[in-house]
Amino acid sequence: MSDYKERHENEIFTKVLKAGRRTYFFDVRETKAGDYYLTITESKKNFGENGEASFEKHKIYLYKEDFKSFEEMFKESTDFIIGQKGEDVISERHDKDYKSKSFTIESDDEI
Repeated sequence: MSDYKERHENEIFTKVLKAGRRTYFFDVRETKAGDYYLTITESKKNFGENGEASFEKHKIYLYKEDFKSFEEMFKESTDFIIGQKGEDVISERHDKDYKSKSFTIESDDEI
């Protein structure tokens, strides 16, 4: 069986969250024993010097016995961030009137 087919046969449920250059995949999968677990994958699109796109991926495997602790720590951490910094995003890239810095390439050659 191909690796691709095997990876997708045990997917039970999938949700996708697109967030700018990042995409998050929440996949419920099945173990060989028939139990379920969750994988959370962050996929980030990058561009190389040659302009070709590539994807950097990071994956977390989360099993049922860790759900409650994970949920509690996630909530505690996000509550702390919102309590300290509020819900507004603090980043020039997220400013309402943000403009990408443009640049020009200068050449000694005249056209």
